[in-house]
Amino acid sequence: MPTQDSNTLDILGNLHYVMAILTAVFSSIPIIHLVVGIAILGSGLNGGDAAPRVVGILFVIISAIIIIAGWAFAVLILIAGSRLKQRTSYNFCLVIAFLECLIVPLGTVLGIFTILNLTKDPVKDLFE
Repeated sequence: MPTQDSNTLDILGNLHYVMAILTAVFSSIPIIHLVVGIAILGSGLNGGDAAPRVVGILFVIISAIIIIAGWAFAVLILIAGSRLKQRTSYNFCLVIAFLECLIVPLGTVLGIFTILNLTKDPVKDLFE
């Protein structure tokens, strides 16, 4: 019979799935900057000057780093959600919950609730 703590972990797992989707979507916003940077590099906007070419390169590099990092973090949140539902990898889930606190405001709320629930002794027993 499922306990209250077990139900809470299932809900937190589902909320992690939602948070992973939101993280991936919002991490995709810099695609606009990536396209602008590629347009600067590929079109005649550079006019032979080095300055616009440097701006285009910066747009491409910085936006690509933000997109890749955001998508990677979304995958980690997704994995943490599945591990919460499976009651495995306690330390991994706890570390991801701490890192989620950096995503203000929704990630902070989800991270704090996850940390508070994971640090309860009955919940620790569910992971063993």
